[in-house]
Amino acid sequence: MSLKPGHRRIATVAVTAMVFVALLFIGTSVQVPFVALGPGPTVNTLGELDDKPVVDITGVPTDPTTGNLNLTTVSVTDGMSLFQALGMWMSGTYSLEPRDRLFPPDQTPDQVREQNQQEMTGSEDSATAAALRYLDRPTKLVLTSVADDGPAAPELEVDDQVLSVDGRAVSTTAEMQDAVMAHAPGESVPIEIERGGQRRSVTITLAARPDDPEVGYLGVTPEVVNADPALKISYNVGDIGGPSAGMMLTLAVIDRLSPGELTHGDFIAGTGTITEDGVVGPIGGITHKTRAARDAGATVFLVPERNCVEAVSDAPEGLTLVKVGDLDGAVDALDALGDGRPAPRC
Repeated sequence: MSLKPGHRRIATVAVTAMVFVALLFIGTSVQVPFVALGPGPTVNTLGELDDKPVVDITGVPTDPTTGNLNLTTVSVTDGMSLFQALGMWMSGTYSLEPRDRLFPPDQTPDQVREQNQQEMTGSEDSATAAALRYLDRPTKLVLTSVADDGPAAPELEVDDQVLSVDGRAVSTTAEMQDAVMAHAPGESVPIEIERGGQRRSVTITLAARPDDPEVGYLGVTPEVVNADPALKISYNVGDIGGPSAGMMLTLAVIDRLSPGELTHGDFIAGTGTITEDGVVGPIGGITHKTRAARDAGATVFLVPERNCVEAVSDAPEGLTLVKVGDLDGAVDALDALGDGRPAPRC
């Protein structure tokens, strides 16, 4: 039986309304498996956060500083509806990424946050080590963990200071790793340590690394730490996680503990991981960070050299992108800018 024209119009309107309501429900209520990344907060590492110094140094004289050395972050918006995701993507300010890249299915959000916080803590430790080594202040290489089932367990202990491996003096994690990995599993390696103010030598037979049976394995975690009992350095970065603030925290420590000003009174921002040896590493979300920096007022942005191509692809107007490969290069570039000399550009 066919419907009369009037009835057909009513049926068409009714179906259209039902489809519209269904789409509206899906678009506003169903979460999409994506997160939106965008410009996040920036923090002046020479200033304060919540009325506390971002980089707090006590026990030794510090030098006055002005200007800004801002660390930068990427904001993450999770739990979006379809319409919210489309709106943020169409704004041109945000990018969408599969949620699994930031929140792996085998980890809870709390576990991800805890991991990010651990990475930040490691970044702070590396910043302290890199800055003190750059300034030729006292540091030492100590063991922060010794695997119970590792070959070093019978001879080495947490807090042992490592002085040499097979006669090679070591003062950083990388140097110790290189010295150990120069030997094959099964080889006996003499290691000189200091424990309780006493030097001693132990000999350890290396095992095979669990992930590479041809490489020697000691089963310890070394770390460069401050060796000046008077000097205390702590950090207050709030809820920021991950390792990408390392370089900017390092520069803040150097600026506070050395004469003159790295910023020369200017607004500098940047990003990048840091190692104890002062190597600057790449990070994610560089274009969001440069935009956040420019919005905050920065005129110069320190870019890890491996991020330069991406950073240039969407560089904000009025922001000078300075290429940085290591800590020496970062300080040299800031000095050059302050003196009106050219600095390496992306």
